[in-house]
Amino acid sequence: MDRFENESHLERENKAITLFTSKHGLTFKKLGDNDIDFQIFRGESLIGFVEVKGRHESMANAYPLPIAIRKLNKLQGERFPRLNPIIIWACDDGIIYGYLTALEGRTKYGGRAPRKGSTNDQELMAYYEAQESLHHESY
Repeated sequence: MDRFENESHLERENKAITLFTSKHGLTFKKLGDNDIDFQIFRGESLIGFVEVKGRHESMANAYPLPIAIRKLNKLQGERFPRLNPIIIWACDDGIIYGYLTALEGRTKYGGRAPRKGSTNDQELMAYYEAQESLHHESY
């Protein structure tokens, strides 16, 4: 299976996690290629896990916010519960984020137009509309 993450995706991801952690007085550590994206820390204490999803829209036009169900399974912990699972959607002008356990969404089969070499472009997805549990921060 091909990896479709490129340098601009990684830059967007780092910009998003840096904004999030700086706003909350936290630090972060990048996890491996086949894991979720980050661990977050307050001082030396691990306090949560974060998945960052690129959203090539402004925050105002980003809804509904998509994420693959397989990513949610990893974020909540496939083998053991993970602390404070957080999703960040990295938009063009800022981030939208929320705790997975507080979000309400809908599921349907979907995704993006299939790409050669990809096995995950069409899959079971969750979609989130604007709600009190989602927060916005501008770059």
